[in-house]
Amino acid sequence: MPRATNNVAAKARHKKYLKAAKGNYGGRRKLYRTARETVNKGMAYAYRDRRNKKREFRRLWIIRINAAARLYGLTYSRLMDGLKKLNVNLDRKILADIAARDSETFKQIAEAVKAS
Repeated sequence: MPRATNNVAAKARHKKYLKAAKGNYGGRRKLYRTARETVNKGMAYAYRDRRNKKREFRRLWIIRINAAARLYGLTYSRLMDGLKKLNVNLDRKILADIAARDSETFKQIAEAVKAS
């Protein structure tokens, strides 16, 4: 009985990995084995970094809010505590945007927190 290989499926699998590895340098895009390793590692990084991205942005927003708050004699934690007590429901993303783009509005927010 002749040996049966499933070349159709193997070729499709190879093609899938080589297509996904487009844009890489040298053998990383041309050789199946290295292309597969590259694609798998890339997928792992992508999965991990979709979660890390959220952390990084939150850190950035906090840094921006803190820098702006200190211009008006407040710290980040005092500002956030004051906003909570005043029932101001602005998230960090919006606050950071206000701090960066609209300093007058941020000043009014800071003054309201200081007054309370």
